[in-house]
Amino acid sequence: MTEAARPTVVVMDHGSGNVRSAVRALERAGADVSLTADHDESMAADGLVVPGVGAFAAVVEGVRAVGGDRVVGRRLAGGRPVLGICVGLQVMFEASTEPGAGHRDGLAQWPGTVRRLPADRVPHMGWNTVDVAPGSRLFEGLADERFYFVHSYAVLAPGQPPVTGEEPDAEHVADLGNDRIPAPLVTYAEHGGVRFVAAVENGALTATQFHPEKSGDAGAALLAGWVGSLRA
Repeated sequence: MTEAARPTVVVMDHGSGNVRSAVRALERAGADVSLTADHDESMAADGLVVPGVGAFAAVVEGVRAVGGDRVVGRRLAGGRPVLGICVGLQVMFEASTEPGAGHRDGLAQWPGTVRRLPADRVPHMGWNTVDVAPGSRLFEGLADERFYFVHSYAVLAPGQPPVTGEEPDAEHVADLGNDRIPAPLVTYAEHGGVRFVAAVENGALTATQFHPEKSGDAGAALLAGWVGSLRA
């Protein structure tokens, strides 16, 4: 890829924690990267990354405060790629049960609620394998690799035991397909016997619960594939 052909990527600057590692990883993946909340630049970029570190409420409020919810909606309406990372995946769902002050309604791009992992050891921190969805482009050639997770909340897979005192979801992202619209490709992981959403590929919207920018060679390859797809 020549310098002139480098795709442009905006990492949304919504006040999340350290996102410089994501910026550097995307640059190494072949993108011309800006960290900004500027509306016009975010709309014009070939790809938009929504990072997320910390609490769901803080991330979703930060995204809304810079108009990121409108940017995401408009980009997806035009079929323009968006990548969510960690809590950036979680805020794409309808809501979260994570306690704390602030807004716990998500951007509602997908049905489902983010819930505390009902596992003996929480947070889920470290390297883990994933059960790649058949037909995945995001994980092409990476089905046997491990990725780095650090989280206490997730979207639980259908059939998982609900957290004590909570009702399970009636809907799930994996059930969205119909005769006209293909169902999203959902990749799962497991921690402490609990199966949860590790990644979703849904047209222009892609998101990972793990941190590809902290996942060594496998994460670098995943980001390179996503960046390469922006000009495909």
